[in-house]
Amino acid sequence: MFDQIRQSIAPSIVVFLVALPLCLGIALGSGAPLISGIIAGVVGGIVVGAISGSHLSVSGPAAGLIAIVIVAITDLGGFDTFLLAVFLAGLFQVAFGFMRLGIIGHYIPNTVIKGMMAAIGLILILKQIPHLVGYDVDFMGDEGFWQRANENTFSAVQHALGAFTFGPTIVGFFSLLVLIATQALGYARFGISKFLPAPLLVVIAGTALGYGLGQITPEWAILAEHSVQLPNWKEGLTSPNFSAFGNLDVWVVALTIAVIASIETLLCIEAADKMDPLKRVTPTNRELIAQGVGNSVSGLIGGLPITSVIVRTSANAQMGAKHKSSAILHGIILAVAVIAITPILNRIPLAVLAAILIMTGYKLVSPTVIRTIVAKGYTQWVPFAITVVAILLTDLLKGIALGLVVSLIFIAITDFKTNIAYDEKDGAFTFSFRRVVTYLSKGLLKERLERIPEGATLTLDFGQCEFLDADIEEVIEDFKKHSAYKKITVREIR
Repeated sequence: MFDQIRQSIAPSIVVFLVALPLCLGIALGSGAPLISGIIAGVVGGIVVGAISGSHLSVSGPAAGLIAIVIVAITDLGGFDTFLLAVFLAGLFQVAFGFMRLGIIGHYIPNTVIKGMMAAIGLILILKQIPHLVGYDVDFMGDEGFWQRANENTFSAVQHALGAFTFGPTIVGFFSLLVLIATQALGYARFGISKFLPAPLLVVIAGTALGYGLGQITPEWAILAEHSVQLPNWKEGLTSPNFSAFGNLDVWVVALTIAVIASIETLLCIEAADKMDPLKRVTPTNRELIAQGVGNSVSGLIGGLPITSVIVRTSANAQMGAKHKSSAILHGIILAVAVIAITPILNRIPLAVLAAILIMTGYKLVSPTVIRTIVAKGYTQWVPFAITVVAILLTDLLKGIALGLVVSLIFIAITDFKTNIAYDEKDGAFTFSFRRVVTYLSKGLLKERLERIPEGATLTLDFGQCEFLDADIEEVIEDFKKHSAYKKITVREIR
């Protein structure tokens, strides 16, 4: 156990550095108290991490729920009533787990999962470029295409490239270059990297550089709006408004949060299992229960809703985490840091954290990943590409939904082409029915049957067939009835 904790120190520090600005950004974007994002991050790490069966997944406040949170806080009349909905959402998720609904996650096609990971990688890169150069108009953690002030992901990058702020830009590019250099030189092979991982080294060096620039000339100083801005943890703590227990709208919001948070979690869990070098399988029903307990605890103590989050999970995996203690440790570090060293954390430039997130995103969407998908053929890369583009131009759930539809169409086409094998030799026809034959093959089967000439023989081989749709059986029976008119001999192999 001690060895597992020791190996988890470096990944937990990196996940903490990634989670810190995202917790704050998501709270800011949700119109909630900033401390609520930190609370959700701490609960996601410690509570969910302790109960979850995933070895790599890291939970916290999710960007995918921002739109729901904004509307819910307004419609329910206050943040305290919204917290009651978060608490109840957790109870719904626990019920989902006991109802064994987690199995849904196992039926999401690999192309959609890989497309989601690549899309998140692209979003990280595009969304963090403005922060890298000090264009901090949007909040960190925003994953949506449309942003504030009528901007979108691409227009924000365009405006950022024409609005450099000198201090953050120098610090940002310095941090990015250091990260690239440490990876190219194999910094991770050195023993020091276990206690001083490259992202932490960059945070220390980048923060020192930012302070030094300010000493050289005031115009180059990193101002507060370009740095981490942690709230005072003693202020703004809110408790749920249990007097709204009978409000039907609260229950509707709770069920909505529970369903969407569960879907996002199951998607991220599938992705986490693919990142696991040991290829362990997470018990999804247990994960829903863990998320439910986490959301109920978060709602009780003033935190935002929680899901498994792909950005933190990928950072955890990329740092070589092998045990869930890294997720738990990151929650502990987040809590201790916010309570004990807020003034130090508030000196960290956002440009440094942007550089870390850009490198995390690059690893999710590297050319190697793309080449591997393309090499598998169009039935793989087309749904993959559509999923990536859809998520990039809308949001995670809408993009996943479109990618899932396209992927299922390709699966149906492939199944349609392969579930009946057709063969002909010297006037003898053999139709071999494979494992599952659905009504999708009805049209082609009728067409092939009608092509059989008079006087031929037809063998229907059902030896490998496990399921034959009623529509297919009807087509076969109809053919048998009129085959005598064409003097076709039909025999069956069962």
